[in-house]
Amino acid sequence: MKKVLITGGAGFIGYHLADLLIRSNYHVDLLDNFSRGVNDSAMKSLLENRNVNFFDINLLDKEELKNLNKDYSLIFHFAAIIGVKHVLKSPYDVLANNFKLLDNILNFAKNQKKLEKFIFASTSEVYSGTLKFFGIEFPTTEKTPLTISALDEPRTTYMLSKIYGEALCLSSGVPSVIIRPHNFYGPRMGLSHVIPELMKKSIETNEQEIDVFSTNHSRSFCFIEDAVKMIKVLAESSKAVGESYNIGNENEEIKMGDLAQKIIALTEKKLKINPMPSTPGSPERRCPGMTKFNEISDFQPQYNLEQGLKKTYEWYSSKIFSKIEKSAI
Repeated sequence: MKKVLITGGAGFIGYHLADLLIRSNYHVDLLDNFSRGVNDSAMKSLLENRNVNFFDINLLDKEELKNLNKDYSLIFHFAAIIGVKHVLKSPYDVLANNFKLLDNILNFAKNQKKLEKFIFASTSEVYSGTLKFFGIEFPTTEKTPLTISALDEPRTTYMLSKIYGEALCLSSGVPSVIIRPHNFYGPRMGLSHVIPELMKKSIETNEQEIDVFSTNHSRSFCFIEDAVKMIKVLAESSKAVGESYNIGNENEEIKMGDLAQKIIALTEKKLKINPMPSTPGSPERRCPGMTKFNEISDFQPQYNLEQGLKKTYEWYSSKIFSKIEKSAI
């Protein structure tokens, strides 16, 4: 049985990937310190599986990694400061700590005896500077040259930490695969992302309307169960090492105003949308080109947007909005 390490293992992507991998006969070690994630019923249930171990470790302290084994076949690095609110609040920490987290786990990876791949979660934000200054094609391919935004803009720090992270991985000598997630969504993603934010607004308002920012901006969303299956494909592919891949769904691009309407319909409330200004630094459009991924796999997303939104809303309604469980921040 191959052993896997997932940093940020209590988080959104880490949890769902771990759930998939243990059902695929992997042994999974989760590394986290619950600085953002929560030890909810889903996590507790996952940890009951005999093929899962959890390590409460602060990855910023490389000394704490010395207690881990050196026989991992796959390492997935998801630990990072993410989310627009967190980035705008602490831009220095984003840049400094995202580098430290990656540097520590890369040095740990260099000492592994059986390592096949190191999978680094970058971001679709790496394309935002190019879009702003030069324009890009949509769907956007991985061949798109990367341009950084103004360095005094707080949001730049997150994008820059990930571009630097990609370069660090590819220069490390570790067999690395870069993934660029495009708007994953689903249960357990916290409340600091547009879909759960809009759901929360719609549920809790006592008014006849809700504020929606960037109504004319568009995104292409990917349900988390589809996303982790694509990540697993890359982790198991011999062709993926040294390459960068978009992970997402290029088929259902939607404007934020239209997304809000779909979410309001799920709540069965009669609400109007109050269009607000665009969020500073938010790209007007984002849609991943999936040709490169499709060259190594015939996997296609199994959930359309309406199906994914329904499953997400049902989970948040039963767990978070009902106050039964605490959400990640």
